[in-house]
Amino acid sequence: MKKTEPDQLLIKMPSLRAVRSFVAAAKCLSFTRAADSLCVTPAAISRQIKELEDALGTELFNRSGRAVELTTAGTLFFNVAQLSFMNIAQAAERLREQDYQRPSLTICCSPGTANLWLAPRLAHFSSLYPDIELSVVATHDFHRLEADVRPDAFITQSARIREGYVSTRLFGELIYPVCSPGYFSQLPQNMSLEGLRDLALLNLSPYGRPSLAEYVDWKIWFALQGVALDGRSLSAPGIVKANDYSMLIQMALRDQGLALGWHHLVSDLIRQGQLVRLVGFDVVQPQTFHYLAIREEIAEEPVVSEFREWVLSQS
Repeated sequence: MKKTEPDQLLIKMPSLRAVRSFVAAAKCLSFTRAADSLCVTPAAISRQIKELEDALGTELFNRSGRAVELTTAGTLFFNVAQLSFMNIAQAAERLREQDYQRPSLTICCSPGTANLWLAPRLAHFSSLYPDIELSVVATHDFHRLEADVRPDAFITQSARIREGYVSTRLFGELIYPVCSPGYFSQLPQNMSLEGLRDLALLNLSPYGRPSLAEYVDWKIWFALQGVALDGRSLSAPGIVKANDYSMLIQMALRDQGLALGWHHLVSDLIRQGQLVRLVGFDVVQPQTFHYLAIREEIAEEPVVSEFREWVLSQS
């Protein structure tokens, strides 16, 4: 049997325990604090650093009483040693994670749905299923996701978001005006649609939205009730437009005007008294629904079934 030649690289390597003590002391610039961080005695830190300095043939610290500072050689060795320890720690963590992988789900929905419907409910979901890790991708354009993003589920207005997904109907489309209690208190009683038209309107812009079929703004909303938005009074305030629905709702909460409220997105805020629903102005889109679309190949997995049942219970 051929004799194995000595590995000169490993033989010449300094003690990793000594290097670890050095890195801790270099980060703290204190042997005492380094000892505390490694749960050893200051004498052990001092001994191991002296061992390392002897092995390297150079001083790594300038010592003045209890104060220490890195020498030029110490700074050079610290920069290399710290990076090496970080790489070792990260590799070890990846190996540990292979032994236990938390069940996870990636959910894709619009920013409005993410901020106003999903986010307020996630604490409840996490309390029921603390082991499930959720990753939320918020976008208006579901069809232009990065190639490596393949959501496990979509919350969307499209019954067929893409091939390989099965859809479950969640809620219908009910839209009505909402505003803050402060703004509402300034409105006259028995408001007509024409009177509503002349208020400060916060309008949803189509910019960046790939499907105009899913888009309702004040012009469309009034037209569905037989009123032309173009008939606004010349003295009416200007219409503020934004393609971020969450921004419009934040403006409404700050007494800045009237926004269109999708019931499933604003009902929590109405129940909490943060928004007021103007009654008598509802528009129902009878053929428009929101769906939960789940990747077909994982549809029967327990974690997916649990998420589906939870979403249905919230809708």
